[in-house]
Amino acid sequence: MKKWSLSLLTLALVLVLAACGNNNAKNNTATNTPAAEGNAATETPAASESVKLVVGATAPHADILKFIAPKLKEEGVELEVKEFTDYVQPNVQVYEKQLDANYFQHQPYLDDQNKQNKFDLVSVVGVHVEPFGAYSKKYTAVDQIPDGAKVAIPNDATNGGRALLLLEKQGLIKLKEDAGLDATKVDIAENPKKLNFIEVDAAMLPRQLEEVDFALINTNYALEADLNPTKDALFIEDKDSPYTNILVARPDNKDSEAIQKLAKALTSDDVRKFIEATYKGALVPVF
Repeated sequence: MKKWSLSLLTLALVLVLAACGNNNAKNNTATNTPAAEGNAATETPAASESVKLVVGATAPHADILKFIAPKLKEEGVELEVKEFTDYVQPNVQVYEKQLDANYFQHQPYLDDQNKQNKFDLVSVVGVHVEPFGAYSKKYTAVDQIPDGAKVAIPNDATNGGRALLLLEKQGLIKLKEDAGLDATKVDIAENPKKLNFIEVDAAMLPRQLEEVDFALINTNYALEADLNPTKDALFIEDKDSPYTNILVARPDNKDSEAIQKLAKALTSDDVRKFIEATYKGALVPVF
């Protein structure tokens, strides 16, 4: 009888200890799991999001954009530069929202493209002027240009007009009084040297130098052809040229924080110093 009582007592004690063990395990699980999750949430903060901008450019604009890319990254803007060799696609792709912005053109060219293509692109900020120049493989001075010389000029309305205005300033032609920035060959009132004009796509002008007496070439294409505007140009625009190169965007994004950060970076002291040191007068900051 004593043995039976002892066995019952032992069994009761085992059951009590087992129950306490299970309760402790449950309590530990309930206490430790939330604490572990809480610590993980504290130690792993959410990564900050950056905004990506895809900007189209020709040279040397692309180099300026690449120069400011690290600074923009620090400000939360990831800049991707898409380089072009023509003046058409950068505007088409901004309008079609394949690009966020572009940086390659001046205001008269943008105005013409908006008019011709029914775009509504807008200028965000002016950055620099690229003095437009005449180049020749045959002559080193204006007074050497012969009668009947073959002259290549850009075939787009604004740069063609720009070339004619520069020729007029050199006394080689005279334009009609109302010709303006969009002057064409039909606006030539006087051509004393009987210059023979050939209209060529702007990007192709450096390749025409062997075929013509001289060519009027945009600075970006001159630089690509290893021509130094301040040393190699037969004659060149003054620094007060109205053809400021601009950052261009759409009405729906021009005021966005990312575009405004880009505009601020492009007109910073660092960019001014970079342009002056790198291009030595071939590009002139306007800010």
